[in-house]
Amino acid sequence: MKVRDFEKKVWEQDQIRIVIRANSQDEVGSYGQKKAAQGNWRIKEFLKKRIKPLVKGKEIVVIERNGEIAHGKKLLKSYRESYN
Repeated sequence: MKVRDFEKKVWEQDQIRIVIRANSQDEVGSYGQKKAAQGNWRIKEFLKKRIKPLVKGKEIVVIERNGEIAHGKKLLKSYRESYN
């Protein structure tokens, strides 16, 4: 799966805006999650469990609605609410 498609799929599935620091044409694993991550997970936990195993050591950041990089301790529920 291409990086740009992976980022888009994560947004559609989990409502988490990630940026993988790589060429948009680079290949990463396929994001095949069927359900969104739990709202009581922290961003750091989400990245560790769902994203990092698929991106082959590439740097990943989660972007807040205001364009800032999200803090790893923030709950996914709070993060998602900021986009509503």
